[in-house]
Amino acid sequence: MNPTINNSVIKHVSSAKLKTIRKRLARLYGVSQADALLERFYLMVGRYGVGVDSSRKNQELTQRDTMLITYADMVYEDEGHPLNSLRDFCTARLKGAFSTIHILPFYPWTSDDGFSVVDYREVDSRYGSWEDVSKLSEEFELMFDLVLNHCSSKSPWFKDWVSGVEPGRNYIMEVDEKMDLSIVVRPRATPLLTPYQTREGERFVWTTFSADQVDLDWTSPDLLFEFLDIILYYISIGCRILRLDAVAFLWKKIGTNCLHLPETHQVIKLIRNFLEVVSPEVVILTETNVPHEENISYFGRGDEAHAVYQFSLPPLLLHGLLSGTASHLTDWAKNLAAPPKGCHFLNFTASHDGIGVRPLEGILPQTEVLSLAEEIRKKGGFVSMRKLENGTESPYELNSTYLSALADPENVELGQARFLCSQAVALSMKGIPAVYFHSLCGTPNFLDGVKETGQNRTINRRKWKLSELEDTLRDDTSSSGEIFAWYTRTLRSRSACPAFHPDAPQTVHELGPSFFALERKSIDQTLTVFCLFNFTAEVCSVSSMDVFKSIFPEGKARDLIGGGEVVWGKDPLTLRPYQALWLSTN
Repeated sequence: MNPTINNSVIKHVSSAKLKTIRKRLARLYGVSQADALLERFYLMVGRYGVGVDSSRKNQELTQRDTMLITYADMVYEDEGHPLNSLRDFCTARLKGAFSTIHILPFYPWTSDDGFSVVDYREVDSRYGSWEDVSKLSEEFELMFDLVLNHCSSKSPWFKDWVSGVEPGRNYIMEVDEKMDLSIVVRPRATPLLTPYQTREGERFVWTTFSADQVDLDWTSPDLLFEFLDIILYYISIGCRILRLDAVAFLWKKIGTNCLHLPETHQVIKLIRNFLEVVSPEVVILTETNVPHEENISYFGRGDEAHAVYQFSLPPLLLHGLLSGTASHLTDWAKNLAAPPKGCHFLNFTASHDGIGVRPLEGILPQTEVLSLAEEIRKKGGFVSMRKLENGTESPYELNSTYLSALADPENVELGQARFLCSQAVALSMKGIPAVYFHSLCGTPNFLDGVKETGQNRTINRRKWKLSELEDTLRDDTSSSGEIFAWYTRTLRSRSACPAFHPDAPQTVHELGPSFFALERKSIDQTLTVFCLFNFTAEVCSVSSMDVFKSIFPEGKARDLIGGGEVVWGKDPLTLRPYQALWLSTN
């Protein structure tokens, strides 16, 4: 696709907006460069035929906005491109259940299943082409990854750095090995610096995640404009949501912990300002797997990310269901501050990565985090570690499919009920739901894959041959078939219910440690859905029915999950082990 210049877009930009952009450029690169960089910004605006379109501006998210997280080759066939197989599967089976598909990095890559990008402007030929991506965008909204922190050591940018060629020679984060980097926050136990041979001899490169994932140097304004150009290209293809991967580590400054630095926040705000000019309907999602207060800092004052992952939810939900108590989840949810206006949480239980446990800091004692990690090991999963400042290691993420993490080897049906309960909780909470493909299809741990790659995360990254997956899902008696049917039915029911609008109010109720309960009410206050979950392996009755009497005076309600009527009358409401109810007033 050839870019076209449409500088008339700049006429739509207010002077206040341009002043804000100049201010951010000055904070990042110095006052002396601000005017020249703003002029460069002018030249970029309107490229690739994108620009302010009043019909798309401020497009509202609704309860119908639900996201599927998947790899480009999650389903494949012997012939044809996996992206086409994915489109065929999703179009045939997931219309009305999902509005958006997050295709994990589909660019040429060398490691980490796509997150070590070689070329941001190409589609890996193993998956298909940009035409295949565009065809998928005709059926669903799309989310693309923007891997901002690092690129592949095999990328042209890195090769230019090795050779000393402009502008790539300024794109890579080179560090003096003698610098004291002891206070840098690490997400891994691998070395922070990696030596590479260059035209000028051996040099050390910052490698936050792996030796193959070389960190980028954002003090170079050329790198900023490189990524702004990439963003324009993604929008022209059909990107609706832009996921900023590992963005918390983006800016480095010697003598700091190099996490959440003010400059990092300025970069995100600048990208948002850029999008407000060229394509205001595009949503920014930040991926920052850190403790909750640090995570929500990426909302800014409503001027930074439009959405952040609800990272505390997956491990907290897992802990509650495995320990048989909703107390910690209830306490956390009751004190959960609402995002700024126009901002949202992305609620999920699983993704392509493991289940991060850093977001439990300040919520669960470390002894319980260690017990949770040991429980995952007992169930056949793995625990990935990170290095602390004192040189010791601590659990960083749990590696398991969410289904296997909640499984009960002695009672398969009970384990499945526990898993479905977890998924219903995530779909209930205020925000935007995101479902990983292997949760949707009820995939167990892929241990053979771990043996093959030697990577813990492969346990949750199996790829399905389409015919095999279809045969599995057609079998209504199989665990995967039952879970898929439940999931698609529940998602369609949810999408039709205005009480699950992302902005619809949420009230958490305390009904004892056995239950997690929350009330959702439509924005116009005409519809209430009371979401109730039994977190135990026992039949449990609600001890106090006062809240139910006020919402359901007739002693009955429609269950949006099961589809039938629930009647309790004068008797207390009783739930089966791990039962989930969405009780509706309509």
